[in-house]
Amino acid sequence: MFNPINHQLKLNEKVQTLTVKEAQLIAYFFKHKNQMIKRDDLLTAIWGSDDFFSGRSMDVFISKLRKHFKQDSNISIESTRGVGLTFKIEQ
Repeated sequence: MFNPINHQLKLNEKVQTLTVKEAQLIAYFFKHKNQMIKRDDLLTAIWGSDDFFSGRSMDVFISKLRKHFKQDSNISIESTRGVGLTFKIEQ
């Protein structure tokens, strides 16, 4: 369960408080769930720039999100090298 207003993820009874960027990424991913998102599009939408340093920052945030979603086998963030990312939600 994602609460975008309070920047929280809840799985069972465990609540994770997110940073603003983590919450923005999840909201963007959810809006485009199960679709390939070009890396540059994601960077521009969330960071406002697709430069190298923004890209490295995004990689760190994606890594953190993967750890948050690790406990839910229905959700994953998959990378396609040189193309982008897919936020997969299986029903």
